[in-house]
Amino acid sequence: MKRVAGMFRTSLIVLALFANGAMAQTSPLGHQKNQLPEIGVVASNAISIDRERTIGDAYMRQLRAQAPIVNDPLLEEYLQDLGNRLVTQADNVKFPFRFFWINNSDINAFAFFGGHVAVHTGLLIAADNESELASVLAHEITHVTQRHIARSIEASQNNSPLQMLSMLGGVLVSMANPEAGMAILGAGMAGAQQAAINYTRDNEKEADRIGIQMLSKSGFDPNAAGTFFGKLAERYRYKSKPPAFLLTHPLPESRIADARSRADMYAVPPQSRQVSESFALAKVRVLARYSDDVANNRDYFEKIQNHPLPAWQQAGTYGLVLLDFADEKYAQAEKTLAGLLAAQPDNLFFIDAMTDILLEQKRVDDAIALLDPMAKRMPRNRVVSLNLANALIKGRQYERAIALLKDYLLINPEHTLSYQLLADAYSESKQKMEMHQARAEFFALLSVYPKAIDELQTAYNFTGEQRLEQQRIRARIDQLREAERKLKSL
Repeated sequence: MKRVAGMFRTSLIVLALFANGAMAQTSPLGHQKNQLPEIGVVASNAISIDRERTIGDAYMRQLRAQAPIVNDPLLEEYLQDLGNRLVTQADNVKFPFRFFWINNSDINAFAFFGGHVAVHTGLLIAADNESELASVLAHEITHVTQRHIARSIEASQNNSPLQMLSMLGGVLVSMANPEAGMAILGAGMAGAQQAAINYTRDNEKEADRIGIQMLSKSGFDPNAAGTFFGKLAERYRYKSKPPAFLLTHPLPESRIADARSRADMYAVPPQSRQVSESFALAKVRVLARYSDDVANNRDYFEKIQNHPLPAWQQAGTYGLVLLDFADEKYAQAEKTLAGLLAAQPDNLFFIDAMTDILLEQKRVDDAIALLDPMAKRMPRNRVVSLNLANALIKGRQYERAIALLKDYLLINPEHTLSYQLLADAYSESKQKMEMHQARAEFFALLSVYPKAIDELQTAYNFTGEQRLEQQRIRARIDQLREAERKLKSL
């Protein structure tokens, strides 16, 4: 309930930004100001691209603090790579996209301002192949590139502020909690409610149309959208509680049929018929590490070891390695994994698992020796860099770990796990000032500004005579206080 309440509070914050953005474009009499629109930008009168980035950043920080986000470098990299493959074929892209996992068994995905796309782990488990997963990502990417929330605001500017806030409140809360969002929509005024429903239907149709085209251009099977949607609709046809995805993305028969007919317009690329090895490994990893059904998972992994396709056979073996590791059967896990690594020495899923096994056996030097050559070939790769940094910290090579993490954070400044590792490295090496600074940045990424400021004030006490560091810390405290003030003013 705390999480739902937090999501609702976040939605109200974002609504205030929406309202400010929308109302700032009208005169007191409700007439549009005499200004030139941004050429080629959808819904620019409702909310600017810069404001959209600001809202997206604020919402993402709140989600980091309140949602069970999966901080798993392997799964992060897989999802980001998959998403980027689709984004390269999208039109009207205004900012970099960020894809992330939420550890939730519900079948759901949602997009919001600033190019953020969240995917529940339950969606990956429900998908039978990578094209099905990609079809949902393409759909959500389209919601962002077509600026559907901003267009909803623009379409609502003729409604009263109360009607607009009621409608948008339901839309935003439903992102994180569909049932709560539907309840808020139900409490809105009838006119705004009907406008929201109609506009959402139009958005969904557009997201289907453009998403299927994007899917095909990216080399995936365009039939996957209709197949996956149809499978979900059939599976939950007689359920009293459908999954979150069906609440926010209604799937009447006409929509499924339309998706299937659209797919017929595109030739199915040959590569879409191949099984993605990364998809199979990612799905198995989620089942092994982020689900509670261990007994059934072991049965499933043993079963797919006999799958006719090598990618699934390999994934089944990998899943058993992860379960053996969880059961502390390190020698058995290492022996099985050695065979997989011999066949694919650069497979990051296998490298990550072997690193964990070696570290649990206190074989830190072996772990570093495994990762060092890869770090030279793949600098700043998140899986290699973070595994190596962790191994270096355990091996008491703190300065190497710190340099590696700081280098990685230059290109990934919002990676919370990296700041946690950096704080650990500073703590173990007795660098108190730097430790508190790293912790401050971690809390700032969660919009927990009072704690971030406390950490910096503590860091200040360890500066000694370092005047430059004192100035930097004071300046950073001022920045965080301003960020906190803006958040409160909303």
